[in-house]
Amino acid sequence: MTSYVQVGNIKVAEVLYNFVNREALPETGLDIEQFWRDFEKLLEDFSPRNRELLAKRQHLQDQINEWHKENKEYTQEEYTTFLEDIGYLEPLVDDFKVNLENVDDEIAQIAGPQLVVPINNPRYAINAANSRWGSLYDAFYGTDVISEENGADKTGGYNPVRGNKVIEKSREFLDASIPLVSASHKEASNYSIENGKLVVTLQNGKTVGLENETQFVGFQGNESDPSSILCKNNGLHIDIQIDRNHPIGKTDGAGIKDIILESAITSIMDCEDSVAAVDAEDKVDVYRNWKGLIRGELSTSFEKNGEKVERTFNDDRVYKTPDGNELRISGRVLMLVRNVGHLMTNSAVLLEDDSEAYEGILDGVFTSLIAKHNLMGKGKFINSKKGSVYIVKPKMHGSEEVAFSDKLFERIEEMLDLDRNTLKMGVMDEERRTSLNLKNCIHATKERAIFINTGWLDRTGDEIHTSMESGPVSRTADMRGMNWFHSYEKSNVQEGLRAGFQYEAQIGKGMWAKPDNMLEMFDEKIGHVKAGANTAWVPSPTAATLHALHYHEVNVREVQNTLLQGETSTNYRDDILQIPVETNPSWTEEEVREEVENNAQKMLGYVVRWVEQGIGCSKVPDINDIGMMEDRATLRISSQIITNWLHHGIVTEDGVMEILKRMAKVVDEQNAGDEDYHNMAPNFEESVAFQAACDLVFKGTDQPNGYTEPILHRRRLEFKRKISVTN
Repeated sequence: MTSYVQVGNIKVAEVLYNFVNREALPETGLDIEQFWRDFEKLLEDFSPRNRELLAKRQHLQDQINEWHKENKEYTQEEYTTFLEDIGYLEPLVDDFKVNLENVDDEIAQIAGPQLVVPINNPRYAINAANSRWGSLYDAFYGTDVISEENGADKTGGYNPVRGNKVIEKSREFLDASIPLVSASHKEASNYSIENGKLVVTLQNGKTVGLENETQFVGFQGNESDPSSILCKNNGLHIDIQIDRNHPIGKTDGAGIKDIILESAITSIMDCEDSVAAVDAEDKVDVYRNWKGLIRGELSTSFEKNGEKVERTFNDDRVYKTPDGNELRISGRVLMLVRNVGHLMTNSAVLLEDDSEAYEGILDGVFTSLIAKHNLMGKGKFINSKKGSVYIVKPKMHGSEEVAFSDKLFERIEEMLDLDRNTLKMGVMDEERRTSLNLKNCIHATKERAIFINTGWLDRTGDEIHTSMESGPVSRTADMRGMNWFHSYEKSNVQEGLRAGFQYEAQIGKGMWAKPDNMLEMFDEKIGHVKAGANTAWVPSPTAATLHALHYHEVNVREVQNTLLQGETSTNYRDDILQIPVETNPSWTEEEVREEVENNAQKMLGYVVRWVEQGIGCSKVPDINDIGMMEDRATLRISSQIITNWLHHGIVTEDGVMEILKRMAKVVDEQNAGDEDYHNMAPNFEESVAFQAACDLVFKGTDQPNGYTEPILHRRRLEFKRKISVTN
């Protein structure tokens, strides 16, 4: 049982109360008693409005459901008019530009990858913080970007055949990004600095320089014998590291031991979809890690290859400039923190009527309070040089909900004695109502909006649930190629550029979900840069290094300029409103079975870890044993598509249950080596995880906007109670 402390008319879990008083409030200059009085008043003022916004969501959904039941045949104009009449489609605001101040260059100026990690996993979080720089040699050598054909396999010890392929591909990158005058980096035998310029001696004895001499920005070591050559292309740094005594360097014609790339520029430390935090103890773990991250003091140790490894934050990188001055570049990403959305509540705080407080409000207050430490210069490293706190706010529906968050941030600033607009907002464009009203959503927080993005999984899950009564939806793979989705992606970039995001804020694209398939990512993810996005999500530091190559190959600012000079007033609304339903589905039994099996297996593989191990994000093998990054967004689409097909008679309840039980056995086998794993089969009734998966499917039409959190949280708490009784 959770112990509570009475604070005015609210109750605060003792573990949270003690953390705030003993760890979060000290060094902030805030009075403890005043903080709790302000916190109570904030909850009193904002909780009713939060409740009203959720009620409006449901009211709109009820109206849409009834309209589809009554209108099996309709025109696009009729549908649009209906959505306008009920307020789902908002009247557009006048044209405007965001009005931002104190935005760090990592967001406003530098285009590059963005890493998203669960904040409650210290090892992953520190790795993400350190992913600002990555080895290109390691990224090529350790992934399938380099083929293993012709003796270039990567198993066992160092393979010189593979190593030579890595070096050759890396030199090709240098030639494309920082080309030499009438020569190739493959011909280089020595790098030196003369009169502030980079001089490259070729194997034939000739010397050349860079085609663009301004790309050389710094070095380490001596001018005649540098250990590092720092160049810059499209805003990103390239560090050529030289050591003729290194095992790799001594075999290289120019003594190059590695090429280090500026990789992930920003990282989202996630309190939401990739985290399983269901009670006060879990939330304190989240907040404590955020404190360690924002102050640069978090550390963790683990065993790797039989040795203990201590993981801490990277120091800054220091170079000499061509004119003899010092150049200091951060060794770490700029960190954003993702709060939870408006829907969920948490028992960490109870309101006057003993109802749970909204978790999004709690996150807003406590992550901002903790970030104030860094704003005051506390900690080993300073995250924001401009004095801002970057909060990504997910799962908001329409501009009213964005305006609510904007007002909440303003109130938090007053409460914490922060300057107006210190708290910046990332607006995730992942709900249908937000996509269709994105211009208004940005306008509602135009002095804070530093980020918008697109997300395939949540966006499609919401698409399915919103139009649940319109008919059976298309198969998952087919939906991604449809006009509604492409228009949504284009609209996002267009609205960001029209609102003045260029050189002010991030326009982002979604996650690459196959962390082991880097060649496929390397081939496909360049499309995000070509679309005009100046950041995109990656699942690992290695993926960040590989994706950084795309920003060298394509100058995203030039792409944005082209888009701005062209037609930027296209109205994508009609296309986005094209519902992905099959009027007369002609799927074979095998196609139906495969779709349900694939989604059921992915769903079970994720749910069993979430509910019974508290793992909010993990690499889960799919039905073909391909590792897929799964979080609640992937779960939303997997569960909702089965629910939709069940609702429209494409599959039967008995048929779905048979597949769930069969896939549960598959998942059990895939996790056979995990000592902490609890089998779902054959005692399905006793498996809390299996019952959670059943709830997600068989009760899917009743879940608010198709979200999985209510069921996951309830079942996770049930499992925790079950284990505590057993122990």
